[in-house]
Amino acid sequence: MKISKLFEPNKTVLSLEVFPPKKESGLGMIYETLHELQGVRPDFVSVTYGAGGNESSNKTLEIAATIKNRYGIEALHHLTCVNNTQKEIQAILKAMKIAKIENVLALRGDFPEDSKGQMQAQDFTYAKDLISEIVVDPSFCVAAACYPEGHISQALDEENYSHLLEKEQAGAEFFISQLFFDNECFYRMVEGARQIGVTKPLVAGIMPILSQAQVQKMIFMCGSSLPSKLIKLIYRYGNDPIELRKASLEYAWQQMDDLIRHGVDGVHLYTMNRSEIAIKTFAHLRKEESSK
Repeated sequence: MKISKLFEPNKTVLSLEVFPPKKESGLGMIYETLHELQGVRPDFVSVTYGAGGNESSNKTLEIAATIKNRYGIEALHHLTCVNNTQKEIQAILKAMKIAKIENVLALRGDFPEDSKGQMQAQDFTYAKDLISEIVVDPSFCVAAACYPEGHISQALDEENYSHLLEKEQAGAEFFISQLFFDNECFYRMVEGARQIGVTKPLVAGIMPILSQAQVQKMIFMCGSSLPSKLIKLIYRYGNDPIELRKASLEYAWQQMDDLIRHGVDGVHLYTMNRSEIAIKTFAHLRKEESSK
């Protein structure tokens, strides 16, 4: 089933993300996580893709196929431009069809740490180029990324919105946002995107904070800003990891509740492969739904 069909008026699509382990030895753990997540009943699960030939990229399809064919949950297979030739992309798409995976999140992808910002393979420069390649086969449903505070390489909001429109015109059927901690950033992006002509669903991506180190990494990798309320929370519980996780999870829930009240198209949880985070979060969201 194409995930784009899940988006309906007055409905918030709820989804989550997992990623392949960096080492083969961790593969069993991800399957334990998936087993624990089946009771969560997300609308779909996305599976990230290793950049630049990372061996974890080879496990993306295996994990996505397990989600779809063993647990009966729609899977969204990430696919990146970085260091993938047209021939390699076509081979992956062929393997996806065999595995009955029809949903793809097309991304430019992050450069490998030792690449100095350069791609060895340059058949696809931008995500829109990869989208155009995939949609030649109408059996695929293609999603793309959006950035509430703009991509870290972009200085102007207008540039951010125009790139979204270009991705939609290339064939993207819905968008999932980069993580953010201030809902106003997402609402501004939605308004700006709609004004420029973007019509497809825009899904809000939320990641609970688990440690101070994680915050620092996210800020420099993604360019996400921190509202004062969250900064104070991190300062208060910085030396108490357990309380920090508890407080940050509640902060993420408040974000989600506000997003749902504002009628967003979808909410996407970055689980960091922590099944307990997904289980608690979806239990909270179901409880909120039933109390309406």
